[in-house]
Amino acid sequence: MATIFSTCYLFLPMILSLFPTTLCATVVEDLKNLHQPPGFNSTILSNCLKNPSLRYCSSSPIMDFDEIFKFTIVASHLCNESKNPNCVESFPKVDLRNRPNIAPLYLSFDFFWKYCPFTIMSIDLSNNSIKGGFPTDVFFCTQIHSLDLSINAFSGDIPIQSFSSFTNLTFLNLSYNYFSESKLSDSQFFKRFNSSSFLHSGALLDQKRFTVKAVVLLVCFPILVIFLVICLVWLCFQRPDFLPSKLQRGRRFTPAILKAATDGFSKKYLVGMSDVVHIYKGILRDGTEVKIEMYWDDIPRDSYRRFVDECEVLSKLHHKNLVRVLGWCKSRKFRAIITEWTREENVEMWLSGSGSPWKHRVKVLMGVVECMRYMQKEWPEIDYELDTSSILLSDKMEPLISRFKVGDHNRNQRKIHRFGIFLLEMILNKKVEEELDGGDAGFIRNMRNLNHGDLQQMIDERMEVTETNFEQVKQALSLGLMCIDESISEKPSLGMILNSVARAYKTSLVLPSANHRTFKGHMPLQTN
Repeated sequence: MATIFSTCYLFLPMILSLFPTTLCATVVEDLKNLHQPPGFNSTILSNCLKNPSLRYCSSSPIMDFDEIFKFTIVASHLCNESKNPNCVESFPKVDLRNRPNIAPLYLSFDFFWKYCPFTIMSIDLSNNSIKGGFPTDVFFCTQIHSLDLSINAFSGDIPIQSFSSFTNLTFLNLSYNYFSESKLSDSQFFKRFNSSSFLHSGALLDQKRFTVKAVVLLVCFPILVIFLVICLVWLCFQRPDFLPSKLQRGRRFTPAILKAATDGFSKKYLVGMSDVVHIYKGILRDGTEVKIEMYWDDIPRDSYRRFVDECEVLSKLHHKNLVRVLGWCKSRKFRAIITEWTREENVEMWLSGSGSPWKHRVKVLMGVVECMRYMQKEWPEIDYELDTSSILLSDKMEPLISRFKVGDHNRNQRKIHRFGIFLLEMILNKKVEEELDGGDAGFIRNMRNLNHGDLQQMIDERMEVTETNFEQVKQALSLGLMCIDESISEKPSLGMILNSVARAYKTSLVLPSANHRTFKGHMPLQTN
């Protein structure tokens, strides 16, 4: 390998003559300013003819003389920096340990490593804090016996397969770096050396760190599992509303859910109360507004079981004219029914207010009858209240039956009677139920014998009854009287009531809303 340095030696005086001082600048500045001396190319070609094994002679497709020239300069500098005894004849080592200012510089000259002299047997770049990946350019120096990259900041994977080209390598030190963990111990590469070559390199599993990790894993993992189980149990039994809908426990609410929905049963959410029941407006986690009726009475266990059974049945009711029962809750101190939130206005309040024309009242009647038909067909065992104080109104003026009870199957006649009272109170300006305390026969007889003037006084004037809709009002009154008349052997069926109210509702939708003169004359009510 003396030939390449002989080449450098031949031209060195000529190169030095280009500078006022002997190579005082950095290597990078040297390479920028130096130019090939005359005859350099011919000398390189002559060298290749004499010794074709030189690395730069095998470059293809043609030799890059500029790169070869740079190589000779860097090789000369590096040979001197590495304190080789005779750089003209021999270059046995690259020794840049403890040289953090220049070691990264020489690593950056890839053309030097490409033409790495065959004489180099040892490369030492230790203790330089060099960062980045493994310096793969050193693999061009396939003949080396020793490689020391310890005490640096190399990271990433070690290219284990590339080490196969280092057939003469007997000493390797990669210790104290930050390489990625890999299965070195299972490879043939690792068997060529021992663990001292990889101390704290990051490539091998550190036993101390492994012990710490194992202890942490063995201690923390069971604790984590126990914590997760406790959290899951707490969620299931206290806050199931945090679980996916498929994992929630149906319609059963917990005290914790109700407490969260009412901000700890805050007074600002309290909308009504008595000695036995507190009524709250609550907001569930999904934003649903609910009404919470909390009963503080102490009931026996069997009564509570019946309460739960009734709630399960009521929560299955679905109709646009029913207040939805969303679920129930039990606690040591209270039991609760949770329903959808509705306006607090009921029909009685609505009738006592201003402006409730006939067509709106017929709409309310239509909704009540449709709901009664649904309950008769689907849930005949459930009783419900039909009076103006228990039927609420939605924002769209839809009636909502709000009070239920799982009762007797055979109470249809009683429901017809209550609907009759409700219908009459929707038309008349008095509480019909109070009038019936003295017996319904007298009340019915008086209503049927009223002349037009007396009847007009009995009808709620806020309906603005006109000549156009008076006949509808009169037929509705007759239907109501038939529903409460106990002397009739067969009261009107629910189907007949539905047909009558439906006809009145359809007619009210097409009648003009302008007032017409009131119908004059004696118009007795008929029962047919």
